[in-house]
Amino acid sequence: MINYPNGKKQKLNESKISSANRGMNLENDLNKTNQYYLDFNIANIHKKPTPIQIVHVDYPKRSAAKITEAYFKLQSTTDYNGVYKSCAIDFEAKECRGKSFPLNSIHKHQIEHLKNVLQHGAITFVIIRFINYDKTFFVLAKDIIKFYENKENTRKSIPFSWFDEKCRVIPYNLINPVNYLKIVDELYF
Repeated sequence: MINYPNGKKQKLNESKISSANRGMNLENDLNKTNQYYLDFNIANIHKKPTPIQIVHVDYPKRSAAKITEAYFKLQSTTDYNGVYKSCAIDFEAKECRGKSFPLNSIHKHQIEHLKNVLQHGAITFVIIRFINYDKTFFVLAKDIIKFYENKENTRKSIPFSWFDEKCRVIPYNLINPVNYLKIVDELYF
C-alpha cells in the first residue's frame, strides 16, 4: 500500500513493476534472491566466480592496487550452483533484449556441462530474462539442450513464443525478485 501526502492510497501491484523501474539486472536480482534463500535457511546457492589468471597488477599505492592484465584460466561452466532440499542445483542465467534468444549466448561447453550435470541427477535449468517483454523464464535444461542440438533446426535463435509456450514465467516481487525455487518445488518436489 502506498500512502500519498494528499491522503490517497494505492495498492502496490508488484507484478506490474517493469524491469526498467527495478534498477537491477538479472544477476543482481538472482544474487538478492539467493541471499534471501541463505538468510532464511531455505537453500545454499551461490554465483560461481569466473576463473582468471592475473598477469599484471599496478600498485600506485598499497590501497589502490589495480589489475591491468588478466586472462580466463578455463572456460566457465554455468553461473550458479548449490544445494536445495539435499539436491544439487546448477543453472545458467541470461538476459536478452530482442524478440528472440540468440543461441550463441549459450556456448557448446555450457551445453555439455548442463548435459553432464543432468546425467548425475542434479536439478539443472536456465533462467532467461527478456528485458523488452519484462518476463523472466524458467527453462528446463533438457528443453534448451534439445533445441540447441536439433540437427533439423536452422535457426540461430529461439523465438520468444517458444519460451511463452514451453517455459514457466518466474513472477517478480520486491523481496525475492527471482523466486525460481517456487518452480523447482512444483516440478521436483
